[in-house]
Amino acid sequence: MNRIGKNKLLEYIGKYIQLTEEEEKLLLSHTLKRKYLKGQYIVQQGDICDTENFLLSGCTRTFYLDAEGNEHIVMFAIENWWTSDMGSFTLRNPSTYNIQCLDDTEVIQFTYDDLEILYWKIPKLERFFRLIIQKAFIASEKRILSNFSLTAKERYLNFLAKYPKIEQKVPQYMVASYLGITKEFLSKIRSELRNTQIENVNLV
Repeated sequence: MNRIGKNKLLEYIGKYIQLTEEEEKLLLSHTLKRKYLKGQYIVQQGDICDTENFLLSGCTRTFYLDAEGNEHIVMFAIENWWTSDMGSFTLRNPSTYNIQCLDDTEVIQFTYDDLEILYWKIPKLERFFRLIIQKAFIASEKRILSNFSLTAKERYLNFLAKYPKIEQKVPQYMVASYLGITKEFLSKIRSELRNTQIENVNLV
C-alpha cells in the first residue's frame, strides 16, 4: 500500500482512537488495497459481502433491484467514506445491495476474517467500528425522517449539502432515484432553483 493511502486511513481512524506505531503496522498488515474501474462492482446483490471498504478515491453507489428490475439507490460514497452491505458482512447472508463504482475507484479493504483477527489483537478497533456504524445508523435514521417530513425540493437541497462533489459526477436519474422521485420532477426542481437564483441576482 502506498504512503498516501496508509496516511488517509490512519488519519481517519485517528479521529476516533489512538493507535501505537506497532498497532498501526499490525492493522495495515491485515488490509488489502484494490482498484476498481468505473462500472465494476465491489459487491453484487445475492453474493456475500466479505469486505468493509474505505474509499481513497472515486465514487460508489449502493442500490438494489426490485422484482420489476427498478433500481433504488440508498447511498453514495466518496473519498474518506466507508461502504459495505453491513447486514451481509456481519451476518454472512446474501447481500441485499449492489455496490457499483461510478468512477475509477481505489479502496482499502478489511475482510471479515482479518477484521475478526484485528478485534482480538487490537480491542480498541471494536470501539472504532462501533462508532462509525453508529454514525452511519444515525445518518440512515435522519434520511428516513427527511423522506417523511421534507418536500422533494428540500431533500434535493439536503443532498447538495451532503454530497457537494457528487452531482456533477453522476447522471441525474441516479440522483432522482436516491431522492425517490422521477428524473422529470428533479429536472423541474433544478429549473425552479436556477430561476430563483437568476431572480435574486437581478435584484442585487
